Amino acid sequence: MKVLRFSDLCDEGRARGRRVFIRADLNVPQDDAGNITEDTRIRASVPCIQMALAGGAAVMVTSHLGRPTEGELKPEDSLAPVARRLSELLGRPVPLKQDWVDGVDVQPGEVVLLENCRVNKGEKKNNPELAQKMAALCDIYVNDAFGTAHRAEATTYGIAEYAKVACAGPLLAAEIDAITKALANPKRPLVAIVAGSKVSTKLTILQSLAKNVDQLVVGGGIANTFMLAAGLPIGKSLAEADLVGEAKAVMEAMKARGAEVPIPTDVVVAKTFAADAPATVKAARDVAADDMILDIGPETARRLAKQLEAAGTIVWNGPVGVFEFDAFANGTETIARAIASSQAFSIAGGGDTLAAIAKYGIEQDVGYISTGGGAFLEVLEGRKLPAFEILEKRAAA
Repeated sequence: MKVLRFSDLCDEGRARGRRVFIRADLNVPQDDAGNITEDTRIRASVPCIQMALAGGAAVMVTSHLGRPTEGELKPEDSLAPVARRLSELLGRPVPLKQDWVDGVDVQPGEVVLLENCRVNKGEKKNNPELAQKMAALCDIYVNDAFGTAHRAEATTYGIAEYAKVACAGPLLAAEIDAITKALANPKRPLVAIVAGSKVSTKLTILQSLAKNVDQLVVGGGIANTFMLAAGLPIGKSLAEADLVGEAKAVMEAMKARGAEVPIPTDVVVAKTFAADAPATVKAARDVAADDMILDIGPETARRLAKQLEAAGTIVWNGPVGVFEFDAFANGTETIARAIASSQAFSIAGGGDTLAAIAKYGIEQDVGYISTGGGAFLEVLEGRKLPAFEILEKRAAA
Protein backbone atom coordinates (compact mmCIF):
# COMPACT_ATOMS: atom_id res chain seq x y z
CA MET A 1 0.00 0.00 0.00
CA LYS A 2 1.65 3.22 -1.16
CA VAL A 3 0.84 6.37 0.79
CA LEU A 4 2.76 9.55 1.48
CA ARG A 5 4.28 9.44 4.98
CA PHE A 6 4.57 12.44 7.27
CA SER A 7 7.91 11.16 8.58
CA ASP A 8 9.35 11.43 5.05
CA LEU A 9 8.06 14.99 4.66
CA CYS A 10 9.66 15.98 7.98
CA ASP A 11 12.95 14.31 7.04
CA GLU A 12 12.96 16.34 3.83
CA GLY A 13 12.28 19.58 5.75
CA ARG A 14 8.92 20.06 4.03
CA ALA A 15 7.01 20.72 7.27
CA ARG A 16 9.10 23.75 8.32
CA GLY A 17 6.98 26.86 8.54
CA ARG A 18 3.95 24.95 7.27
CA ARG A 19 0.50 24.69 8.83
CA VAL A 20 -0.03 21.02 9.72
CA PHE A 21 -3.48 19.64 10.53
CA ILE A 22 -3.36 16.31 12.43
CA ARG A 23 -6.45 14.15 12.73
CA ALA A 24 -5.69 12.12 15.85
CA ASP A 25 -7.75 9.60 17.80
CA LEU A 26 -8.06 11.09 21.28
CA ASN A 27 -11.38 9.43 22.10
CA VAL A 28 -10.51 8.32 25.64
CA PRO A 29 -12.75 6.96 28.42
CA GLN A 30 -13.72 9.32 31.25
CA ASP A 31 -15.48 8.95 34.57
CA ASP A 32 -18.64 10.84 35.58
CA ALA A 33 -16.53 13.78 36.76
CA GLY A 34 -14.82 14.07 33.37
CA ASN A 35 -11.48 12.65 34.48
CA ILE A 36 -9.62 10.55 31.92
CA THR A 37 -9.47 6.95 33.15
CA GLU A 38 -7.17 5.51 30.46
CA ASP A 39 -4.91 7.62 28.23
CA THR A 40 -3.33 5.11 25.82
CA ARG A 41 -4.72 6.86 22.74
CA ILE A 42 -3.42 10.25 23.84
CA ARG A 43 0.06 8.85 24.51
CA ALA A 44 0.00 7.05 21.15
CA SER A 45 -0.74 10.36 19.40
CA VAL A 46 2.17 12.26 20.96
CA PRO A 47 4.95 11.08 18.56
CA CYS A 48 3.18 12.57 15.54
CA ILE A 49 2.70 15.90 17.30
CA GLN A 50 6.32 15.94 18.45
CA MET A 51 7.44 15.09 14.90
CA ALA A 52 5.52 18.08 13.55
CA LEU A 53 6.87 20.45 16.22
CA ALA A 54 10.43 19.24 15.71
CA GLY A 55 9.93 19.80 11.99
CA GLY A 56 9.15 23.48 12.61
CA ALA A 57 5.43 23.31 11.79
CA ALA A 58 2.47 25.28 13.10
CA VAL A 59 0.47 22.38 14.50
CA MET A 60 -3.29 21.90 14.76
CA VAL A 61 -4.68 18.69 16.25
CA THR A 62 -8.28 17.54 16.40
CA SER A 63 -10.27 14.45 17.33
CA HIS A 64 -13.76 13.31 18.14
CA LEU A 65 -14.74 12.47 21.72
CA GLY A 66 -17.86 10.51 22.60
CA ARG A 67 -21.04 10.96 20.57
CA PRO A 68 -21.84 14.68 20.52
CA THR A 69 -24.82 16.25 18.77
CA GLU A 70 -23.66 18.21 15.72
CA GLY A 71 -23.88 21.95 16.24
CA GLU A 72 -24.12 21.63 20.03
CA LEU A 73 -21.05 21.55 22.28
CA LYS A 74 -21.92 20.21 25.72
CA PRO A 75 -19.37 20.29 28.58
CA GLU A 76 -19.10 16.49 28.60
CA ASP A 77 -18.17 16.51 24.89
CA SER A 78 -15.31 18.99 25.27
CA LEU A 79 -11.69 18.02 24.63
CA ALA A 80 -10.63 20.20 27.61
CA PRO A 81 -9.44 17.19 29.69
CA VAL A 82 -7.51 15.94 26.65
CA ALA A 83 -5.87 19.34 26.22
CA ARG A 84 -4.71 19.25 29.84
CA ARG A 85 -3.26 15.74 29.46
CA LEU A 86 -1.56 16.64 26.18
CA SER A 87 0.02 19.66 27.87
CA GLU A 88 1.47 17.37 30.54
CA LEU A 89 2.79 14.86 28.02
CA LEU A 90 4.28 17.47 25.69
CA GLY A 91 5.62 19.69 28.49
CA ARG A 92 4.13 22.80 26.91
CA PRO A 93 0.79 24.65 26.79
CA VAL A 94 -1.82 23.20 24.44
CA PRO A 95 -4.59 25.82 24.05
CA LEU A 96 -8.05 24.51 23.17
CA LYS A 97 -9.72 26.37 20.28
CA GLN A 98 -13.47 26.51 19.75
CA ASP A 99 -15.29 27.61 16.55
CA TRP A 100 -12.16 26.92 14.54
CA VAL A 101 -13.50 25.98 11.11
CA ASP A 102 -13.24 29.53 9.71
CA GLY A 103 -9.68 30.15 10.91
CA VAL A 104 -7.01 29.20 13.44
CA ASP A 105 -4.23 31.41 14.78
CA VAL A 106 -1.16 29.22 15.36
CA GLN A 107 2.48 29.97 14.70
CA PRO A 108 5.38 27.65 13.74
CA GLY A 109 6.61 25.85 16.85
CA GLU A 110 3.19 26.08 18.52
CA VAL A 111 0.47 23.45 18.92
CA VAL A 112 -3.25 23.97 19.46
CA LEU A 113 -6.05 21.48 20.03
CA LEU A 114 -9.19 22.08 17.97
CA GLU A 115 -12.41 21.32 19.81
CA ASN A 116 -14.34 18.07 19.20
CA CYS A 117 -14.58 17.77 15.42
CA ARG A 118 -17.88 15.90 15.52
CA VAL A 119 -19.59 19.00 16.88
CA ASN A 120 -19.14 20.59 13.43
CA LYS A 121 -22.25 20.29 11.27
CA GLY A 122 -21.57 17.96 8.36
CA GLU A 123 -18.61 16.09 9.93
CA LYS A 124 -20.12 12.61 10.03
CA LYS A 125 -21.71 12.87 6.57
CA ASN A 126 -18.46 14.22 5.07
CA ASN A 127 -19.97 17.51 3.89
CA PRO A 128 -17.78 18.82 1.02
CA GLU A 129 -18.12 22.47 2.03
CA LEU A 130 -16.94 21.69 5.56
CA ALA A 131 -14.08 19.54 4.23
CA GLN A 132 -12.93 22.35 1.91
CA LYS A 133 -12.97 24.89 4.76
CA MET A 134 -10.84 22.60 6.91
CA ALA A 135 -8.45 21.89 4.04
CA ALA A 136 -7.95 25.65 3.65
CA LEU A 137 -6.63 25.80 7.23
CA CYS A 138 -3.52 23.78 6.42
CA ASP A 139 -0.65 23.12 4.04
CA ILE A 140 -0.29 19.48 5.12
CA TYR A 141 -3.05 17.15 6.31
CA VAL A 142 -1.94 14.20 8.46
CA ASN A 143 -4.22 11.29 9.30
CA ASP A 144 -2.89 9.56 12.42
CA ALA A 145 -6.20 8.09 13.59
CA PHE A 146 -6.45 4.41 12.63
CA GLY A 147 -9.38 3.99 15.02
CA THR A 148 -11.53 6.07 12.65
CA ALA A 149 -9.96 4.88 9.37
CA HIS A 150 -13.09 2.87 8.55
CA ARG A 151 -15.25 6.01 8.53
CA ALA A 152 -15.50 8.44 5.61
CA GLU A 153 -16.01 11.67 7.58
CA ALA A 154 -14.93 15.23 6.88
CA THR A 155 -11.78 15.03 9.05
CA THR A 156 -10.85 11.49 7.97
CA TYR A 157 -11.66 11.55 4.25
CA GLY A 158 -13.03 14.84 2.88
CA ILE A 159 -10.18 17.04 4.05
CA ALA A 160 -7.69 14.61 2.50
CA GLU A 161 -9.37 15.13 -0.87
CA TYR A 162 -8.87 18.89 -0.82
CA ALA A 163 -5.72 19.54 1.24
CA LYS A 164 -2.58 20.59 -0.66
CA VAL A 165 -0.77 17.55 0.76
CA ALA A 166 -2.37 14.51 2.45
CA CYS A 167 -0.29 11.89 4.26
CA ALA A 168 -0.22 9.20 6.95
CA GLY A 169 1.11 9.93 10.43
CA PRO A 170 3.46 7.47 12.18
CA LEU A 171 0.67 5.62 14.00
CA LEU A 172 -1.41 5.12 10.85
CA ALA A 173 1.71 4.18 8.84
CA ALA A 174 2.63 1.57 11.47
CA GLU A 175 -0.86 0.04 11.18
CA ILE A 176 -0.54 -0.09 7.39
CA ASP A 177 2.85 -1.80 7.67
CA ALA A 178 1.63 -4.35 10.25
CA ILE A 179 -1.55 -5.17 8.30
CA THR A 180 0.42 -5.58 5.07
CA LYS A 181 2.94 -7.84 6.79
CA ALA A 182 0.25 -9.98 8.41
CA LEU A 183 -2.32 -10.27 5.64
CA ALA A 184 -0.94 -9.14 2.28
CA ASN A 185 2.54 -10.71 2.50
CA PRO A 186 2.40 -13.16 5.42
CA LYS A 187 5.10 -15.61 6.40
CA ARG A 188 3.42 -19.03 6.52
CA PRO A 189 1.83 -20.86 8.20
CA LEU A 190 -0.68 -18.02 8.75
CA VAL A 191 -2.86 -18.68 11.80
CA ALA A 192 -5.88 -16.54 12.66
CA ILE A 193 -7.66 -16.63 16.01
CA VAL A 194 -11.20 -15.24 15.82
CA ALA A 195 -13.28 -15.44 18.97
CA GLY A 196 -16.38 -13.78 20.28
CA SER A 197 -19.91 -14.47 21.40
CA LYS A 198 -21.59 -14.63 17.99
CA VAL A 199 -20.76 -16.02 14.55
CA SER A 200 -23.17 -13.48 13.04
CA THR A 201 -21.03 -10.51 14.10
CA LYS A 202 -17.88 -12.02 12.58
CA LEU A 203 -19.23 -14.20 9.77
CA THR A 204 -17.79 -12.00 7.01
CA ILE A 205 -14.40 -12.00 8.78
CA LEU A 206 -14.44 -15.80 9.01
CA GLN A 207 -15.43 -16.12 5.34
CA SER A 208 -12.70 -13.70 4.25
CA LEU A 209 -9.98 -15.34 6.35
CA ALA A 210 -11.04 -18.81 5.22
CA LYS A 211 -9.72 -17.93 1.76
CA ASN A 212 -6.26 -17.03 3.02
CA VAL A 213 -5.23 -18.54 6.36
CA ASP A 214 -3.70 -21.97 7.03
CA GLN A 215 -5.46 -22.44 10.36
CA LEU A 216 -8.56 -20.64 11.62
CA VAL A 217 -8.87 -20.99 15.39
CA VAL A 218 -12.36 -20.13 16.65
CA GLY A 219 -13.23 -19.46 20.29
CA GLY A 220 -16.03 -18.40 22.60
CA GLY A 221 -19.61 -18.64 21.39
CA ILE A 222 -18.29 -18.84 17.82
CA ALA A 223 -16.50 -22.11 18.67
CA ASN A 224 -19.75 -23.51 20.11
CA THR A 225 -21.51 -22.94 16.78
CA PHE A 226 -18.64 -24.67 14.96
CA MET A 227 -18.83 -27.58 17.44
CA LEU A 228 -22.53 -27.93 16.56
CA ALA A 229 -21.54 -27.93 12.90
CA ALA A 230 -19.08 -30.76 13.66
CA GLY A 231 -21.86 -32.80 15.26
CA LEU A 232 -20.77 -32.32 18.88
CA PRO A 233 -23.11 -31.63 21.84
CA ILE A 234 -22.88 -28.17 23.43
CA GLY A 235 -25.55 -28.37 26.14
CA LYS A 236 -27.01 -24.96 26.95
CA SER A 237 -23.94 -23.06 25.70
CA LEU A 238 -24.25 -19.81 23.79
CA ALA A 239 -24.46 -20.61 20.05
CA GLU A 240 -26.33 -19.75 16.87
CA ALA A 241 -27.94 -22.91 15.54
CA ASP A 242 -29.31 -21.06 12.51
CA LEU A 243 -25.74 -20.39 11.33
CA VAL A 244 -24.51 -24.00 11.46
CA GLY A 245 -24.72 -24.13 7.67
CA GLU A 246 -22.44 -21.09 7.34
CA ALA A 247 -19.99 -22.60 9.84
CA LYS A 248 -19.91 -25.85 7.83
CA ALA A 249 -19.26 -23.85 4.65
CA VAL A 250 -16.25 -22.14 6.28
CA MET A 251 -14.91 -25.51 7.45
CA GLU A 252 -15.37 -27.05 4.01
CA ALA A 253 -13.74 -24.06 2.26
CA MET A 254 -10.71 -24.44 4.51
CA LYS A 255 -10.54 -28.22 4.06
CA ALA A 256 -10.76 -27.91 0.26
CA ARG A 257 -7.43 -26.12 0.18
CA GLY A 258 -5.67 -28.21 2.80
CA ALA A 259 -6.29 -25.82 5.69
CA GLU A 260 -8.30 -26.45 8.86
CA VAL A 261 -10.57 -25.12 11.58
CA PRO A 262 -9.36 -26.97 14.71
CA ILE A 263 -12.41 -28.11 16.69
CA PRO A 264 -11.96 -28.47 20.50
CA THR A 265 -11.48 -32.04 21.72
CA ASP A 266 -12.03 -31.04 25.35
CA VAL A 267 -13.76 -28.12 27.05
CA VAL A 268 -14.29 -26.53 30.46
CA VAL A 269 -17.96 -26.43 31.50
CA ALA A 270 -20.11 -25.10 34.33
CA LYS A 271 -23.77 -25.30 35.21
CA THR A 272 -24.10 -21.51 35.56
CA PHE A 273 -22.38 -18.44 34.15
CA ALA A 274 -20.62 -17.13 37.27
CA ALA A 275 -17.08 -16.44 38.47
CA ASP A 276 -17.51 -18.89 41.37
CA ALA A 277 -19.23 -21.65 39.37
CA PRO A 278 -17.43 -25.01 39.75
CA ALA A 279 -15.43 -25.71 36.57
CA THR A 280 -15.26 -29.21 35.08
CA VAL A 281 -13.04 -30.42 32.24
CA LYS A 282 -14.84 -32.76 29.85
CA ALA A 283 -14.20 -34.41 26.51
CA ALA A 284 -16.07 -32.41 23.87
CA ARG A 285 -18.29 -35.40 23.07
CA ASP A 286 -19.38 -35.70 26.72
CA VAL A 287 -20.96 -32.26 27.24
CA ALA A 288 -24.25 -32.71 29.12
CA ALA A 289 -27.57 -31.05 28.29
CA ASP A 290 -27.30 -28.67 31.27
CA ASP A 291 -23.62 -27.78 30.73
CA MET A 292 -22.34 -24.37 29.56
CA ILE A 293 -19.01 -24.37 27.72
CA LEU A 294 -16.97 -21.45 29.08
CA ASP A 295 -13.42 -22.30 27.89
CA ILE A 296 -11.43 -24.69 25.75
CA GLY A 297 -9.93 -27.61 27.65
CA PRO A 298 -6.25 -28.08 28.53
CA GLU A 299 -5.65 -30.71 25.81
CA THR A 300 -7.09 -28.41 23.13
CA ALA A 301 -5.13 -25.44 24.51
CA ARG A 302 -1.85 -27.40 24.37
CA ARG A 303 -2.54 -28.54 20.80
CA LEU A 304 -3.30 -24.98 19.66
CA ALA A 305 -0.24 -23.63 21.50
CA LYS A 306 1.99 -26.02 19.52
CA GLN A 307 0.47 -24.80 16.27
CA LEU A 308 0.98 -21.16 17.28
CA GLU A 309 4.59 -21.74 18.26
CA ALA A 310 5.22 -23.17 14.78
CA ALA A 311 3.36 -20.36 12.95
CA GLY A 312 4.97 -17.80 10.66
CA THR A 313 2.26 -15.16 11.18
CA ILE A 314 -0.50 -14.88 13.80
CA VAL A 315 -3.59 -12.65 13.67
CA TRP A 316 -5.45 -12.52 17.00
CA ASN A 317 -8.93 -11.14 17.62
CA GLY A 318 -10.71 -12.32 20.74
CA PRO A 319 -10.13 -14.47 23.86
CA VAL A 320 -11.09 -18.15 23.52
CA GLY A 321 -12.95 -18.38 26.84
CA VAL A 322 -14.45 -16.32 29.64
CA PHE A 323 -10.99 -15.19 30.73
CA GLU A 324 -12.42 -12.59 33.13
CA PHE A 325 -13.31 -15.56 35.40
CA ASP A 326 -10.10 -17.23 36.62
CA ALA A 327 -11.60 -20.72 36.49
CA PHE A 328 -12.21 -20.28 32.75
CA ALA A 329 -9.08 -18.33 31.82
CA ASN A 330 -6.60 -21.15 31.16
CA GLY A 331 -7.36 -21.42 27.44
CA THR A 332 -6.86 -17.72 26.76
CA GLU A 333 -3.75 -17.56 28.94
CA THR A 334 -2.23 -20.60 27.18
CA ILE A 335 -2.95 -19.04 23.77
CA ALA A 336 -1.58 -15.65 24.89
CA ARG A 337 1.65 -17.13 26.22
CA ALA A 338 2.09 -19.28 23.10
CA ILE A 339 1.78 -16.16 20.94
CA ALA A 340 4.27 -14.36 23.19
CA SER A 341 6.85 -17.15 22.90
CA SER A 342 6.34 -17.80 19.18
CA GLN A 343 8.88 -16.53 16.65
CA ALA A 344 5.95 -15.60 14.38
CA PHE A 345 5.03 -12.02 13.54
CA SER A 346 1.83 -11.38 15.50
CA ILE A 347 -0.80 -8.67 15.19
CA ALA A 348 -3.60 -8.34 17.75
CA GLY A 349 -6.65 -6.10 17.91
CA GLY A 350 -10.02 -5.65 19.60
CA GLY A 351 -10.90 -4.48 23.10
CA ASP A 352 -11.17 -7.90 24.78
CA THR A 353 -7.93 -9.02 23.12
CA LEU A 354 -6.10 -5.98 24.44
CA ALA A 355 -7.53 -6.64 27.92
CA ALA A 356 -6.18 -10.22 27.77
CA ILE A 357 -2.77 -8.98 26.60
CA ALA A 358 -2.67 -6.56 29.54
CA LYS A 359 -3.85 -9.21 32.02
CA TYR A 360 -1.00 -11.55 31.08
CA GLY A 361 1.60 -8.80 30.67
CA ILE A 362 2.69 -9.77 27.15
CA GLU A 363 2.53 -6.31 25.53
CA GLN A 364 6.23 -6.41 24.63
CA ASP A 365 5.95 -9.89 23.11
CA VAL A 366 3.22 -9.19 20.55
CA GLY A 367 4.57 -8.00 17.19
CA TYR A 368 1.97 -5.25 16.78
CA ILE A 369 -1.04 -4.23 18.85
CA SER A 370 -3.65 -2.46 16.75
CA THR A 371 -5.19 0.72 18.17
CA GLY A 372 -8.46 0.47 16.23
CA GLY A 373 -11.30 -1.89 17.12
CA GLY A 374 -13.84 -1.44 14.32
CA ALA A 375 -11.17 -0.54 11.78
CA PHE A 376 -9.14 -3.67 12.64
CA LEU A 377 -12.21 -5.86 12.18
CA GLU A 378 -12.99 -4.31 8.80
CA VAL A 379 -9.42 -4.98 7.67
CA LEU A 380 -9.89 -8.64 8.66
CA GLU A 381 -13.08 -8.67 6.60
CA GLY A 382 -11.00 -7.73 3.59
CA ARG A 383 -12.52 -4.27 3.23
CA LYS A 384 -10.60 -1.27 1.92
CA LEU A 385 -10.73 1.39 4.63
CA PRO A 386 -11.81 4.86 3.39
CA ALA A 387 -8.83 6.60 5.05
CA PHE A 388 -6.39 4.23 3.35
CA GLU A 389 -8.20 4.59 0.03
CA ILE A 390 -8.04 8.40 -0.12
CA LEU A 391 -4.39 8.55 1.01
CA GLU A 392 -3.45 5.99 -1.66
CA LYS A 393 -5.35 8.01 -4.25
CA ARG A 394 -3.58 11.24 -3.26
CA ALA A 395 -0.17 9.51 -3.28
CA ALA A 396 -0.78 8.29 -6.82
CA ALA A 397 -1.96 11.67 -8.12
